[in-house]
Order: sequence, then C-alpha cells, then structure tokens
Amino acid sequence: MTPGVRSVLWRGIDPFSAELCRLARGDRAWDLHGVVLADLPDGGAEIRYLLRVDELWRTHRLRIEMTGPHAGTLDLLGDGRGSWGLDGEPAAVLDGCIDVDIGVSPSTNTLPIRRLAPSVGEAVTTTVAWVRFPELTVEPDEQTYERIDGSRWIFRSDGFEAELEVDDDGLVVRYGDLWERVVATGDGA
Repeated sequence: MTPGVRSVLWRGIDPFSAELCRLARGDRAWDLHGVVLADLPDGGAEIRYLLRVDELWRTHRLRIEMTGPHAGTLDLLGDGRGSWGLDGEPAAVLDGCIDVDIGVSPSTNTLPIRRLAPSVGEAVTTTVAWVRFPELTVEPDEQTYERIDGSRWIFRSDGFEAELEVDDDGLVVRYGDLWERVVATGDGA
C-alpha cells in the first residue's frame, strides 16, 4: 500500500447509490472514512462509517451512523484476532471473523484482498462480520476471493458471484455490474 491519503468516489449502478471514501494512514493503522448515499427500502439513507484496521489489515473498529427511515448506529470493536463486541456487549456469534463487510459499500472488499493476498489462480475463503442494510444488523458470512490476475478477482458469497477489478492498492475499480469507480485521487491513484 502506498503511503498517504487516497480518496475514491464510487457510483452504485443498481440500485442507485454513491460513496465517497477516504483511506488515510494513521499511527500503525489505516482509517477508512466513508459516506454512502443509498436507495434503501422505504427511502434514501445517508450512511457514515469509520473503519480502523491495523498494519496487517485486521479490523479493530467499525462505527456506522445511518439517517433516514431506518436511522440507527452500530459500534463494532474487534481485537484483530477474531473476538468482537457489538454496541458494548460481547458478540460471540462473530467469533473467528477478522474482516468486516459493509453491505452497501465496495470499500471493505479491500480488507481481505490486502490481508490474504493470494497468488494468481489461488482462492481464499474467510468468514467476515457482515453488516446488513437496512436492518443494521451483523452476522457471520463466508466469502471467497479467487485471484484471476494482478487486478481481477472473483468474489463469491452464499450463491452470489461478481468479478472485481481493483487497483494496485486493492481498492475497487469495478464491482461486477453493481459499482464502478468514478474518480480516485491521492497516492497510488
């Protein structure tokens, strides 16, 4: 990963959404700050998140604030080794998850891509803490990332499959027919 700050603007194709994500290097960590505007059942929503991962791309914190018809907050704390707390309470159902997946964002695909870094032709499977929308609930989800070449991957989860194209930093350029990058700025863009 290149040092510094990256900003990425994605457009969700179907259903409509847009996301601005900022990836910044912190003290022995990376912070992803994002704002998603999403078309959810019963109306639009603004979803703000702060995601902190360590230098090995293991998730330590995810804070989400959602406004709109399904307003709410979520605070997920992890130790980077698979133990979690959700809104101040132990979340044993998530034991073993290292990564998180924000269901309305392509940003979190970067986490297992960077952390697991399989060789071309290799597939890796990980169980993530999947944040569902509009419910704003979290559950374990098994996901597989198969590396096709230097920038393309096949993502699979529970019968769903999409081809991902990523840049040199592992940030999504295209996510099947669901998301596409509009612009990227900063180091490595």
